[in-house]
Amino acid sequence: MSGDTMRVISAVQAIAPASLALTWSDGSKAEVDLSAWLDHPALHSLRDVDRFRAAELGDWGHSIVWPGDVELGADALWLETLSAKGQGDTRAFLEWRMRNRLSLTKAAEALGLSRRMIAYYSNGEKKVPKAILLACTGWEMGKGLHQAA
Repeated sequence: MSGDTMRVISAVQAIAPASLALTWSDGSKAEVDLSAWLDHPALHSLRDVDRFRAAELGDWGHSIVWPGDVELGADALWLETLSAKGQGDTRAFLEWRMRNRLSLTKAAEALGLSRRMIAYYSNGEKKVPKAILLACTGWEMGKGLHQAA
């Protein structure tokens, strides 16, 4: 039975000034630009090129760490990887599921789809149709959960 794929980071290489070349446990690779992230006060120290280059794989591949207790989680970096790979539809779908704390089964119930199709969309195995993304927005609005942009 199809399910959510558990991915961890298997390799990282810092590319100055603010990009990471990531390799994932499923073989996916992408270069993610974190320059906008470095505007966050907690990440200001990574604006220093030498410090940024000190990026290392965190425990069990669940994060990227830098000296001084700066850490970025694999889940957030996976979303950036999806964008870098041109899979914005998968990213939007996963963000909807995470925002609403929906398991595969609960998302399937919410959208009237099979659990297997939800897994395909969540894992990027199938492109998420625009109608499904609109249904996600409609579901949130119906629950009073939609946040204005």
